[in-house]
Amino acid sequence: MRRLLVVLSFLVLFVTAASAQSLPADKQQVLDEAQALQPTVEELSMALWDYSETALRENQSADRLAAELEQHGFTIERGVADMPTAFVASYGSGRPIIGILAEFDALPGVGNKAAPQQAPREDGKTAGHGCGHNVFGAASTAGAIALKRAMEAQDVPGTVRLYGTPAEETVVGKVYMAKAGLFADLDAAIEWHPSTATGTINNPGLAMNNFTVTFRGQTAHGASDPWNGRSALDAVELMNYGVNLMREHVKPTTRIHYVIEDGGNAPNVVPDYAKVWYYVRDINRDEVEGYYQRILKIAEGAAMGTETTHEVHLTTGVHERLLIRPMQEAVQANMEIVGPPDFTEDDQQFARSMQEFIDADQDGFSTELKPLADAPEAPSGGSTDVAEVSYSTPTVGFRVATAPQGVPWHSWCVAASHGTDAAIKGGVVATKVIAMTGFDLLTDDALLQAAQATFDELTGGAPYESPIPEDQAPPVPPTSSQ
Repeated sequence: MRRLLVVLSFLVLFVTAASAQSLPADKQQVLDEAQALQPTVEELSMALWDYSETALRENQSADRLAAELEQHGFTIERGVADMPTAFVASYGSGRPIIGILAEFDALPGVGNKAAPQQAPREDGKTAGHGCGHNVFGAASTAGAIALKRAMEAQDVPGTVRLYGTPAEETVVGKVYMAKAGLFADLDAAIEWHPSTATGTINNPGLAMNNFTVTFRGQTAHGASDPWNGRSALDAVELMNYGVNLMREHVKPTTRIHYVIEDGGNAPNVVPDYAKVWYYVRDINRDEVEGYYQRILKIAEGAAMGTETTHEVHLTTGVHERLLIRPMQEAVQANMEIVGPPDFTEDDQQFARSMQEFIDADQDGFSTELKPLADAPEAPSGGSTDVAEVSYSTPTVGFRVATAPQGVPWHSWCVAASHGTDAAIKGGVVATKVIAMTGFDLLTDDALLQAAQATFDELTGGAPYESPIPEDQAPPVPPTSSQ
């Protein structure tokens, strides 16, 4: 058995070496440039992890990434699409124009020490990178820099743009950037996401509308003269009841969820103000829009039945993601060259300890590269504002293992994991794949043409239309303080 293991180890090393030797010199240089930026990935990832700034308050995070890019010769346009923390960093001129997406917002309430057990951060911050966006932003930035260096060294024409896209967690940033037309002139876009697995994204996700309904009534004493009151909370509850009855009559792919943001201040005061926040999801925009219109009728009926008034505000809306097969295949090929992260035994022990703490299977970090299936996966999961980019230009995404298998996403587990060396290893893999795929798109006209043809087929050649009203501004907080 030991002899067999030695032979197998030799074969793995031989195949890896042979693969590296067969890589063309131009692509090898791209790979080398990306590898050389490992310290940058680590430095930026840890800085953003320390900041842990939530949606549209990512001032330090956006400034840090923009400054790094500016230092490496990119020109920076800050505050794009009326969002102070959104920016575009550009290098080069002419076509092709390749976009790289970078996210950097954290989640409230999931902050944790970089430890395998639940424990508060030593700096007292309660927000945390429960989606790994600190490594996301760092690796995308490093990937853009690596691609720029290769373009300079090999005199490759074209333009590379790094898009600093805030507020992904609230599904806002790219929606308003797309509405402003910032992706319209791209030839292609690349994105990635931290995960518990490694592979090319092949799931379109779900289209979504994110909206609030505010009811206003008349206050009164809940005991002495309730007949003079018109309860806004009653209207919210009546609306929710109507929507819950509607659930019997929606398709299995539909997802509807809500929270009551404001239901009054005291039991003995008839509330004259109440607010409910809804998400409606389905496999495409048409389905979402149909259910959205039905819910608006329920809200109107609730207001009529309680003699209150109501206002609806569509905060954001997204399509499902378009999957561009030629670009998926290019990413998968580069991922097979780079391989999944090479986790150490210390990394795996960290993962197993965390899994033990949450009573999950103790199988550590994933070390496999998921193959690209012949057909797209069935739509499932959440929604992403990357979809709006995918309706603006041919777009491809991939994921890399940066957190242990089986941990709940958007949790303290993920926030803790992304403050470790293991997550950095995943970020370095992402840096390499971004730079190599960007280089392919800059230098392979046939790939770009195939991607555009697929995009045109999926969109029918129709221009992008935002779900958001044309005159609506992004929901930027009134202050920049967190």
